[in-house]
This record gives sequence, structure tokens and C-alpha cells, in this order.
Amino acid sequence: MTAPLVTARSLSKEFEVGGGGFLGLRRRAMLRAVDDVALAINAGETLGLVGESGCGKSTLGRLLLRLIEPTAGRITFDGTDITALRRMEMRAFRRSMQIIFQDPYGALNPRMTVEDIIAEPLLIHGARQGAETRRQVTQMLEKVGLPARALDRFPHEFSGGQRQRIGIARALVLHPRLIVCDEAVSALDVSVQAQIVNLLQDLQREMGLTYLFIAHDLSVVRHISDRVAVMYLGKVVEVADKQTIYGAPLHPYTRALIAAVPAQHPSQRSRGKRERIAGDIPSALNPPSGCRFHTRCPHVMPMCRESAPALVEPAPGHQVACHLISS
Repeated sequence: MTAPLVTARSLSKEFEVGGGGFLGLRRRAMLRAVDDVALAINAGETLGLVGESGCGKSTLGRLLLRLIEPTAGRITFDGTDITALRRMEMRAFRRSMQIIFQDPYGALNPRMTVEDIIAEPLLIHGARQGAETRRQVTQMLEKVGLPARALDRFPHEFSGGQRQRIGIARALVLHPRLIVCDEAVSALDVSVQAQIVNLLQDLQREMGLTYLFIAHDLSVVRHISDRVAVMYLGKVVEVADKQTIYGAPLHPYTRALIAAVPAQHPSQRSRGKRERIAGDIPSALNPPSGCRFHTRCPHVMPMCRESAPALVEPAPGHQVACHLISS
């Protein structure tokens, strides 16, 4: 089995909120967006990360890149603990880890040309403005399917899919090893989504990339991912290869998510009872005690309200945090 490129151990992130009229909070409170997460991403694979909006997916992705600092826990990249590295020490790792943002419109500076946008990471990391930098930028632009004549144009002159290609070129120009795709296709039309996903897969094979693919569209995640991790209210509740997650999920929340995916053909619709969950996701400011899913779980037991289930491995490579499995 391929060794993990990046590993998170007991990773948590808290944000201080309140102290005013916002959210109706008079006193300051702590919002734990990511809570005691253990996760590994193997070199060369695509790990899909799914869950409802607000469950902490994007926060976890940014933590792994140290774009935001963790409250607790450790992050290891290629065997090195990067959690406590100082700014200049961390700089050496920045070339190896990049991010593709969700919004292809807001992620690009409208006052910069395409050449300047893609060249910026090279210049930050010591390259000089000149023919060699322009050659690298042109090469990367063509690699993502845009012509060299686009170099002197501005972002507003491109469609959403083309802008996302520019964002991908910017992320790849330093030849990183890890890319966090933070809802990288969710703002695009369905036909354009397919083009971008296929491009990401082609680039992965060509450049040996590792992806953390954050999304809420489970059909897209199924297409691109090797393994899938499911998050609920700041915690990872199940991790397995995509065949297991989509074919034989164990956690009630995962089963409900999979059941909610529309069938592509009537013959694919399950005739059995579909797993359903009721209500909204609880507030991360005041999460439920014990298992955080117990307020919505159709299989809740008394112990679920009292103690949080540990992430156990009922089968090799399949991890799940549920008292139904561990008890």
C-alpha cells in the first residue's frame, strides 16, 4: 500500500464567535469546526471529502495546508511534522501543497492579466520575470487547455470554466504534490463540471498529483475519488474505498447520504427501505453530547447520547465511528 503523503492526528480547530449582535450572541463562544479528526491521504490518490454544508470540510482542507492554524493536533507532510514550523520553515513546503478554490470569479484578481496570475507563485518563490518564467506560464496554460494568446487577457474576458482552468494552472505551476480541490466544480454548469473533472484526472496521471477533493455532489465524488471520507458536524464518521462507501456503507449518516443520490436510471432505484434522516444539522456552537448524529439517527441507542464512538476498523481499510458497529 502507498505510504500516506499527508496525515492528520487529533486535529481540531476552534473559532471564537459572538460578543455582539452577530448570531444573537452576547457572550463570546467557541465554535469547534473540526473536532479530533484523524485522516491520512495516500500519495497519488484522490480522497473525496463529503458532508452537509457547514460540517467542516473546507476548514479541514485549509488546516492540512496550514492556511489556518490548528487549535490542537498534528499535521505530517511526507514524513515531516509541519504543525509547529515557523513561517520561513513552512515556506519550503508551500511549493508542494496548493489549493483550487470554489469560486472561479472571486479567486482571480480582475486587475491582473492571466500571465501575471499564473506567474505570481513562481515570482514569490524566487523566479525572475523574463523569458523562462513566461515559457513556464505558457506551458502550464496550454496544459490546462487554454491557448497562449490568453496570456495578455484579463479574467473578465473568460467563462467560468475557463477561469477555473486558469486557477488550476496557477495551482500547478509550482509542480506541487498535494492539491486541495475545495468545491472546485460546484459553481460550474454540469457539462463544464465534467470537463474540469476529466482535466483534473488527466493532470493527476501526468504529474503524479495527490488530491483532497472536497464536494457535496456525491456523483462527482464517486467518479473522481479512490477513497471517500464522510464528515458530520466536525467529525469524520466513515472512511473507505469508494466501492465500499457507495455499495456497503456502515454509518447511518453515510447510508442516508448515498440513498439521497438520484438514480441515473429507473432500474437502478433500490426497492428496499431507504435510510432517512430528519431535521437539520445541529449548531456547532452547541453540539449534542455523545455521538453528534444521535439527534437525527433512526437507530439511536441510550449509549449514543452518553459517549462519542471511536473510529474503528471493522474491515481492512474501512473505518467507521458508530456504536452499532463497535458495540
